[in-house]
Amino acid sequence: MTVRHFLRDDDLTAEEQREVLDRATALKADPYADRCLEGPRTVSILFDKPTLRTQVSFVGAVAGLGGFPMVVDGRLAGVGERESVADVARVLGPQSAAVVWRTFAQADLEEMARHAGVPTVNALTDDFHPCQVLADLLTVREARGELAGLALAYLGDGANNMAHSYLLGGALAGMHVRIGTPDTHRPAAAVLARAEELAAAHGGSVTVTDDPVAAATGADVVATDTWVSMGQEAQEAQRRGAEGPFEPFRVDGALMARAATGAVFLHCLPAYRGHEVTAEVIDGPASLVWQEAENRLHAQKALLSWLVEQGGAA
Repeated sequence: MTVRHFLRDDDLTAEEQREVLDRATALKADPYADRCLEGPRTVSILFDKPTLRTQVSFVGAVAGLGGFPMVVDGRLAGVGERESVADVARVLGPQSAAVVWRTFAQADLEEMARHAGVPTVNALTDDFHPCQVLADLLTVREARGELAGLALAYLGDGANNMAHSYLLGGALAGMHVRIGTPDTHRPAAAVLARAEELAAAHGGSVTVTDDPVAAATGADVVATDTWVSMGQEAQEAQRRGAEGPFEPFRVDGALMARAATGAVFLHCLPAYRGHEVTAEVIDGPASLVWQEAENRLHAQKALLSWLVEQGGAA
């Protein structure tokens, strides 16, 4: 049987995405109904990048499923430096029901998946953040009901992992995804093309614009992310400066007022108030960021359960 992985949002079909979200809703209501990792079976969770929500939610998810979350400091292990990704995968795979990795290069994650022999999950790479978007979709569905037909506007760095995952995950869900970003920071062409293909197949649409007002107007969901992603710290002054490219894309009260009545605000966190979002928005009544953070737990628990159910875990 082919081992299933979740390396990017479109590793699930639209039907499978709905199955995982339905399972997340059920597990949120009855947290210990699924004990698929009882034993306990080990899930190896590697971190190469700073983490708060990812570590808390994945550890909680594995424990909630009856498993043992074995947290590995990737920098201490020296994955890809002290020993190759393939060799690390061959060590972890036989001892794990699944491998979860928060790292830099998507190619390294894909190499881990090729050699581990068990489901491998993207807990964040430079290219995609699919577990976050699963949690975001769960949050939107709780607040607004059916996802298909809703307009989601993401404002900020259109070339980062959140923009890419919103494009793919939102298109799979049949949403109308708008990326408001400077022309200098457009999404990767291959990701955009894939999102357009998915949107056409599932009744959604994809738009990229350098006009933040056009992106936000009438949106049911407004989302943003930090302007300085991990690994871009040397560019902080340029990206956050008064003359930086993202200043017009700050989500403030005026921009949020352009959204549809009842629109909600999302941010994957950590947030930098006064930069990509103002305090009045992130701390205001439209903000669902704390529910969104909690829903990482439920979405990831459902995802792990679903992957194990596919028969890919030993």
